[in-house]
Amino acid sequence: MPTVRIPTPLRKLTNNQEEVIASGATLGAVLDELNSSFPGLGERIVDENGVIRRFVNIFLNDEDVRFLQEKETPVKEADVISIVPAIAGG
Repeated sequence: MPTVRIPTPLRKLTNNQEEVIASGATLGAVLDELNSSFPGLGERIVDENGVIRRFVNIFLNDEDVRFLQEKETPVKEADVISIVPAIAGG
């Protein structure tokens, strides 16, 4: 099953786990399982319409899913998904 890397600000929702395992044939299915396993996590990643939030970057094996198929991106067993919140500064 794919490994999902959880950023520090969201680890309180995953019992402080840096990485979790989730199954699914697509990124959307993996995100749905994460939300089922860790309530509240999904709403931090996707908006009320199910779209990945603008300030959240998700990488599948170092590829930004926005340049792939977003939530429809196929996921394989050995894939690594990284959730990276955008950082603003000035």
